[in-house]
Amino acid sequence: GARILDGASASVPSAGVTCLVGPSGSGKSTMLRSCNRLEVATGGVVRFRGDDLLSLEPLGHRRRVGMVFQRPTPFPGTVRDNLLVARPDAGDELLASCLERAGLTASFVDRVADELSGGEQQRMCLARTLVTEPEVLLMDEPTSALDDRATGVLEQLACGLACGDRPVPILWVTHDRAQVSRIAEYCITVCDGRVVDG
Repeated sequence: GARILDGASASVPSAGVTCLVGPSGSGKSTMLRSCNRLEVATGGVVRFRGDDLLSLEPLGHRRRVGMVFQRPTPFPGTVRDNLLVARPDAGDELLASCLERAGLTASFVDRVADELSGGEQQRMCLARTLVTEPEVLLMDEPTSALDDRATGVLEQLACGLACGDRPVPILWVTHDRAQVSRIAEYCITVCDGRVVDG
């Protein structure tokens, strides 16, 4: 019966990397998941580009607002199989492009997903999200299970995506203040279910 978010109100800029920060249990992940309709608010309104999310078809919205989770979730089969789960009609050119945008070469397409390293699996999951050509990316502590090198690679990729030729704004949940200083152009701070800054 407790309110996870209580009177929280914030706007996310339509460009760059915005970090959503705060202590554990403050409501960061719930706020992020609300942006993708993985959580549905019992009160208030969540809007995407002016539209109430409850008025939008969930699957279509999730293709526009892609999500990368805390731990990589490879499906059985090859990298190609994993990418085609997200977009069955994707051709080889699109698959190669998304892998390259996620920091993997096109040669990964025929690799077995379960045999990739943790960092490679997370980048494959990023490519799987990119294959739907999202307008926005939500990232829920995507580096928490990665070593420092893999973390640095993913941070650089995210910043490149947010500011590249085809920019994709990113909302990134983290509790790591050093990470915020490396990647954030904007910051929203949540504490006890309320937005206290941002």
